[in-house]
Amino acid sequence: MEIDPHNLPSEVNLLQQIVLQLLQAVEDKDQLLARVQHQLAQLLRYRYGQKRERIDENQLFLFAAQIIAASQRASTAPSSEEPAADSSSRADSKEKKEKPGRRGHGRKALPESLERRRVVFDLEESQRQCGQCQTPMHKIGEDVSERLEFIPASLQVIEEVRPKYACPKGCGVAAAQKPAAPIEKGLPGPGLLAHVAVSKYGDHLPLNRMESIFQRHGVELSRKTMCDWMAACAELVSPVWERMKEVVLTSKVVQPTIRQCRCWIESGPVRAPAGSGLMWGIATVLTSFRTTRAITVGRDRKSS
Repeated sequence: MEIDPHNLPSEVNLLQQIVLQLLQAVEDKDQLLARVQHQLAQLLRYRYGQKRERIDENQLFLFAAQIIAASQRASTAPSSEEPAADSSSRADSKEKKEKPGRRGHGRKALPESLERRRVVFDLEESQRQCGQCQTPMHKIGEDVSERLEFIPASLQVIEEVRPKYACPKGCGVAAAQKPAAPIEKGLPGPGLLAHVAVSKYGDHLPLNRMESIFQRHGVELSRKTMCDWMAACAELVSPVWERMKEVVLTSKVVQPTIRQCRCWIESGPVRAPAGSGLMWGIATVLTSFRTTRAITVGRDRKSS
């Protein structure tokens, strides 16, 4: 359908059809332009890029036929389409179809899983009157904006209280049983142990830095104490480690990664080097400390 800009129809249906055709033509040309820009980037990389990033120039012409055909379709599409009798109904149906939205620019939306706290900045009662006629104004809407805030972590002491009951005749005393603790008669709770473990092994935060962080909260936790906690946690998760090792060793081939590290022995206040050891990493989920490169290291139990 040819469009004469000096002689446009006055019917609404024909105008809607013209707008849809123009939008489709613009979208086709945008896609063609994106493909041409991609091919141009490949050509520039081949011409000016580093040697390892260069590609064969013959590969740049693999999609040349598709680009030429797409450009021909984009140029002939508006002239080959003729208005039909049910053009108005087709225009209405095209408007109802939801086109996939293009990826926008700017700030991404915050996740819905985050907790939201509503803070309202409202006018005072004296400010809700019109400045000209002094008529009370009514609420017609609201402007909502989001601001991301960080609530710092905090430490708290949980007092575990067990009331004791005694028989007035002196028969005995009864009290409720406490739930099992990760470290028997230990200071840390499960949440604190999980935080130290994730910070050390997940975020690669050394224990000496965590010691300084806890000092800012007013709590003295030495790195030696936290190291003992991590050793106790390793014993707690040893059944999971053993099960993971069994699953990994069922494979036909296992390729470990070996890293050498220094070993120290503590005997009272004295700390002396004890040679070197090997840290075996298997399938990025298993780690075992050894002092040898023997092939049977993956089949026996892990060392402490």
